[in-house]
Amino acid sequence: MPIVEHALEHARRPLSRRAAAAVSAAMLAACATTPPAPKAPQVWELRLPALQQASAWDLAGRAAVAIGTQGWQASLNWRQRGQSSEVHISGPLGVGASALRLTPAGLSLDGAPSGSEALAQLQDRLGFDLPLRDMRYWLLGVPAPEEAFELVRNGEDRVQHLEQAGWHIDIDRYLPNAGDWLPGHLTLNHGDVRVRIVVDRWDLLR
Repeated sequence: MPIVEHALEHARRPLSRRAAAAVSAAMLAACATTPPAPKAPQVWELRLPALQQASAWDLAGRAAVAIGTQGWQASLNWRQRGQSSEVHISGPLGVGASALRLTPAGLSLDGAPSGSEALAQLQDRLGFDLPLRDMRYWLLGVPAPEEAFELVRNGEDRVQHLEQAGWHIDIDRYLPNAGDWLPGHLTLNHGDVRVRIVVDRWDLLR
C-alpha cells in the first residue's frame, strides 16, 4: 500500500521543464509523421449521373477480340462529342483500318453517307455486332441510361461487373483522370465473343 501511495503522489507532481519539452517534441514528431487521411471517393449516386452525362471525352487504347477460335487485335481511338461518336480501329490483323461515325442520324463507315447497309458492313468486317450506342457509357464505367441493367460495385464504389443488353462487362483496373477514376481495363463478353480493351490515355472534358 505505501508503494502505491508513493507512486500516485509522484504522478501528481508537475513535469519538469525538461520533461515537458521532451513530451512536446515527441507529440510534434508524431504529428509530422502521421500520413494525411486519404481522400474519400465520390459516392456512386453522384458519379453515375455525372458520367452518364459526360459528352466530351477522348480515349486512346487497344482492343483484342476473340470470336470462338478466331481473333484479331487493333488500336482503338474514341472521340465523343455530344451525341456524336467517332471511332477509329486499326491494326495489322483482322479489320485493317475502319473509321466509324455514329450520330442520331445513323452510322457511317469510312466516310460513306449514313445508311442501313453500314451496320451490316461493319458487322461483316468485325465479325460481330459492336454495341456502339451502349459502349460510350460502358467505357466510362457506367450503364447506358434508360436500359435495364445489373451491376456489382467494388470496394471503391465503382463498377466491377455490369450486365446490360446481353453483354457482360468486367472492369478490373481504373486510371485516375480529371479528379475521378475511369476504366483502364475492360472485358466484354457476349456469347462466344470476347472483347478486351486496354486504355492507355483518357481525356475527360465533360
